[in-house]
Amino acid sequence: MTLLAMTPVQEMERPYKKRWAALGVLCLSLLVVVMANTSLLVAAPAMTMDLALSSSDLQWVIDGYTVPYAALMLLFGVIGDRYSRRGALIIGLLIFTAGSIAGALTDVTLGVILARIVMGVAAAIVMPATLSLLVATFPKRERATAVTIWVATSGLAIAMGPLLAGWLLESYWWGSSFLINVPITLFAIGAAIALVPPSRAVDPGPIDWLGGLLSVLTVSSAVYAIIEGMHSGWGIAPTYFAVVGLLSGAAFVAWELRHPNPLLDVRSFRSRALSGAVLAVLLFFLVTFGAIYYVAQYLQFVLSFGPVSTGVHLLPLAVAVFVGSGITQWLTPKLGMRYTVTAGMVVGTLAMVSMLGIETGAGYSDFLPVLTLLGLGIGLSVSPCTDAIMAEFPDNKLGVAGGLNDTALELGGSLGIAILGSVLATSYRNGIAEFLTGFPGRGPGGEPTEQAAQAIEASGDSVAGAVIVADILRENPFLTGYADNLQLNAISSFVGAVVETSLIAAVVFGVGAVIVALMLPPAFDRAVFDSAAAREVEELERLMERPAAAQSSTSTSSQDRLNIYQFADSAHPIHTRLHTELEERSSPAWAMPL
Repeated sequence: MTLLAMTPVQEMERPYKKRWAALGVLCLSLLVVVMANTSLLVAAPAMTMDLALSSSDLQWVIDGYTVPYAALMLLFGVIGDRYSRRGALIIGLLIFTAGSIAGALTDVTLGVILARIVMGVAAAIVMPATLSLLVATFPKRERATAVTIWVATSGLAIAMGPLLAGWLLESYWWGSSFLINVPITLFAIGAAIALVPPSRAVDPGPIDWLGGLLSVLTVSSAVYAIIEGMHSGWGIAPTYFAVVGLLSGAAFVAWELRHPNPLLDVRSFRSRALSGAVLAVLLFFLVTFGAIYYVAQYLQFVLSFGPVSTGVHLLPLAVAVFVGSGITQWLTPKLGMRYTVTAGMVVGTLAMVSMLGIETGAGYSDFLPVLTLLGLGIGLSVSPCTDAIMAEFPDNKLGVAGGLNDTALELGGSLGIAILGSVLATSYRNGIAEFLTGFPGRGPGGEPTEQAAQAIEASGDSVAGAVIVADILRENPFLTGYADNLQLNAISSFVGAVVETSLIAAVVFGVGAVIVALMLPPAFDRAVFDSAAAREVEELERLMERPAAAQSSTSTSSQDRLNIYQFADSAHPIHTRLHTELEERSSPAWAMPL
């Protein structure tokens, strides 16, 4: 008995015995790449002070990861299909390890940004590989459960990133938030070799390199334009990249429609299930990442929670994701995804609406319903959406499906921080601008001194800057009163900005929920799924996985096969639906061709 997973999935006659252990490896890989996106929520203040980061520098420390992450997933998913999905996973984890070490050891801003770019490229390799390997390794009847666990892991990672980073920052420097990735990725690499079976597409055809280039150019240009435009204003550079994104997107669609083996068959979006699911995933993570962005700031700079405490207080989000995922796994087969996905989006909208009542002096208890409702909504909606996206593509395009799902997820997260973060910053600046006109430290002509100008800029940029400036001012006994008023005004302006941003998020999410509900197909007729048919299906599945008889080299005996096809051709509506499934699963390669 070999200790390593060496047999390709496509050569297995029965389901892979260690598939649940393999799922653990895939979820661990997913965990580390998502945590890298959220750990900066608590590491950013220490990094800003140590490296003297400007607001623009910090923006690119964050976006250096998210831009290549979002732009490259579709292409790397296709490459994984063509050559090796497990190989892509391992290579991506190795690159991620190298980027993490580089980020921890550098002491200059450019070095951190470059390290984050390397990590973003690696994450774009890893994430679609985890999803395509999951679908390839599990039989169809178990995929919904496996996908649910995968989605729940992403929710856990959103909260675990700040928690682990905060724990490290209590005793170590900000670089430790990079180094924590290293033991996890090294363990995942070893476990992947031992537990995750090799997998690749059968007859995938040539890679559409031009389509891949156009997809990367479209997503990267669009993301950069939105981030920079929202942060610095729509000047020449963001406008230029917005135009490039639009033109390359149009060229991508035109090329894919003509290509015999397209990178992404855009005709697939005629499917209401696919289009609605992609839109739902994008909107969910847009709102969630945006909300987490300013909730974490409130916990740190208004409630004065430490890094570890901030992470702990974000954990209800992860718990709620698990609860919602469990509910949707039971509910979606009964009602259909239209109802569970729409319900999840409505719950998410209510989370944003609940923030409209936030006032100055609000405590953690005021944000607990927000985190709980957001997590519950993610759990209800994203699992069936991911399952639907993966089901819409043929078996040799699993990397494309995984790349599309993950692109929607990461693109939503990037846009959430960019758009909602920009609305938050603008509203905050407008709220505190008048108070800052009376900032002390003026020259004879009434102009602020250099130090005062820097303090005004920092205070007007963010609530974090205002809190830091107030602490500095308190070192002068004569400025204590002004420092207290500065902090109070900053908090008041920030709370007002949170309310305004949440209103916009609620409107966008609510309208999106209506659109998604109209796009998703209606629930199928559940009347065909009576108890007798359910028992027949269970018996059929056991029959299909029964070891071959001694006299037969196939997984199903001749008589069994005859009985199966008689069953499939009988009058009950569910039998017709199962006929194709029987064709696939009665072949020696039990799983889809890989």
